[in-house]
Amino acid sequence: MEEENGANYTYMGRNFSDLSINGDSTAFSECNSDRSGEFPTASSESRRLLLACAAENSDELIRQLVLDLESCSIEEQKQAVMEIRLLAKNKPENRLKIAKAGALKPLISLVSSSDPQLQENGVTAILNLSLCDENKEHIAAAGAIKPLVRALRTGTWTAKENAACALLRLSQLEENKIAIGRSGAIPLLVNLLETGGFRGKKDASTALYLLCSVKENKIRAVQAGIMKPLVELMADFSSNMVDKSAYVMGLLVSVPDARAALVDEGGIPVVVEIIEVGSQRQKEIAVAILLQICEDSVSYRSMVAREGAIPPLVALSQSGTNRAKQKAETLIELLRQPRSGNVAARASEVSV
Repeated sequence: MEEENGANYTYMGRNFSDLSINGDSTAFSECNSDRSGEFPTASSESRRLLLACAAENSDELIRQLVLDLESCSIEEQKQAVMEIRLLAKNKPENRLKIAKAGALKPLISLVSSSDPQLQENGVTAILNLSLCDENKEHIAAAGAIKPLVRALRTGTWTAKENAACALLRLSQLEENKIAIGRSGAIPLLVNLLETGGFRGKKDASTALYLLCSVKENKIRAVQAGIMKPLVELMADFSSNMVDKSAYVMGLLVSVPDARAALVDEGGIPVVVEIIEVGSQRQKEIAVAILLQICEDSVSYRSMVAREGAIPPLVALSQSGTNRAKQKAETLIELLRQPRSGNVAARASEVSV
């Protein structure tokens, strides 16, 4: 697997290249269990599910539910997958039990179902099982990636969001990143980033951040048009997506086509504005992005300077974190001496 070298950024206990912002991983939050609508409280199904969740010894129940997943009756399958979903959601210790009971293969089969309810609950059950770290490798090995990608393409909005979250979990394993990228997931995640609700955007951005530590996935993301939604989200401070989008952009701009796409989408004024009015962390990410854009391009330096970047960079060099100050000082020097090879070389050192 080809990964690009850069500064270490720690997220979920793992190191990724580029944009070390004082070891701060709070831009990306951990994936949660499903938030799908529950069942009517007065229904017999609801009572049975609540009893299942409360059961102290659930092993026998789990074995029966796994058998029911392969029933010839669609109604029995629907009941079984709903109960497994809820068991895995509410009792973490059940996640490993369910996987070890042989549920993965039949659940993955349901993820490919033409019945929207079966597919949605199958996806959601896989998501909940993936919250157990020990299950992630087994879920991928059982063949879940391609069915999850199909659900991301054709499922209900809930199925799409939960499929994105499940792929996020699987992409935390390095060995899955290329497989997920080659399965066609990245254009679909870019689409969810652009058109989804907040939860969908959040999980799509986190999945893309993880996947784009691999160079070939960066190229796929740029080709899928990721710069447009990233620039739009970074321009909207009310979106609560500025940090996440900026981190993803910071990974991507190591690829020349990404830098060109950022410029084409009007990204330079947006990044400069973040240096002017963003939080300290946002400012540091933004200056790191501009450094990568400017270090090899005189024309991009001129564009950044014309956008009025130097005054807020001077302010950042005086009041930012030590790392932000260093980056800001180097970028100021670059912008004032756009043809200086020595300064470009120094920028390359600082940006990593």
